[in-house]
Amino acid sequence: MRRAADRRAIALQGLGLGLTAAVVWWLARNTSVSLAQRGLTLGFGFLRHPANFEIGDTWWLSFTPADSIGRAIVVGLLNTALVSALGCVLAIAVGFVAGILRLSPNPALRGLVRLGVEIVRNTPLLLLLLFLAASLHALPPPRQALSPLHGVFLSDRGLVLPAVSIGRWTVVFVLLAVVALALRHKLGTRWWIAPAACAAAALVSAILRPPAIAAAHLEGFNFVGGVTLSPELAALLAALVLHQSAHISEVVRGAVLAVPRGQRDAAGALGMSRWQTLRLVVMPVALRAMVPLLATNCVSLIKNSSLAVAIGFPDVVSILNTAGNQTGHSIETMLIMIVVYLSLSLLVAAALGRYNAHLLRTGTAIS
Repeated sequence: MRRAADRRAIALQGLGLGLTAAVVWWLARNTSVSLAQRGLTLGFGFLRHPANFEIGDTWWLSFTPADSIGRAIVVGLLNTALVSALGCVLAIAVGFVAGILRLSPNPALRGLVRLGVEIVRNTPLLLLLLFLAASLHALPPPRQALSPLHGVFLSDRGLVLPAVSIGRWTVVFVLLAVVALALRHKLGTRWWIAPAACAAAALVSAILRPPAIAAAHLEGFNFVGGVTLSPELAALLAALVLHQSAHISEVVRGAVLAVPRGQRDAAGALGMSRWQTLRLVVMPVALRAMVPLLATNCVSLIKNSSLAVAIGFPDVVSILNTAGNQTGHSIETMLIMIVVYLSLSLLVAAALGRYNAHLLRTGTAIS
């Protein structure tokens, strides 16, 4: 009886796969015929053609209109990755702080934070993004730029920060030290030797070639030197961080409240302060309930970064749209978009999933 059921299930699965393959073949054939009638062909050869358009925000990778479309896509991918990485880190940090403040015993502080969270959560992300972009473009010109700190300028051209130059070998040794720390469980009982050696080498390299700080200065109608974050990049990053941190704050608040009160009472009975109880007792337990939802919020932030096209920030979507309109290869550019966002989302989800599995192996469950 069971073998008959297994054969029936295999037959149904085969039938489903066959129907799916037939539908995909039919769609591909119709698409190919339709494109041929319009004189268009499928392929990725257009990636080698000159881009013939300018791209802003390329201080980490040089680009000119004579460069290929493929290089332009790499620039857009770097912009998207930069916004996604910074956005996830800042959103988690701000969300943690806001979530803890939502539980503050001070009613005025608790109410103020709740008001801000509710306003941001109930404001559409696109509207928030457009508002921030318009606000940044309304700032004073460079000659009347705001300077909250020495070497930091804020104007309608964006946020200008001092540039820090660090030796190549210093960066390499620091990265090796971080990798050694991450692999400490596989290095045996003397795991500390490798990161200590890399840290010492990084220190020696930094002494031989000290980091240099170059502040920007006004020259003509704009700033020269330093690192400039365009208004579009600043608005996009701020909107994503504010929007996603508001949701993360609710995740943090709910996870902290899910920790049994008995554990907090026991910590208080041992003489721990409120901060010690939160840091040593509550957070290690609550973190295990947060991580899966933090992964979901990070993936949402990565996908929402595609709204950059609304304010003209050259992310991968904006550049691929421009390339598709110029070359007529819209299908290929859409496929590249799907692969990029799917890869970034799966990468973040996998990293946080491994961290969550580590917590489940070593931590204490919420009971």
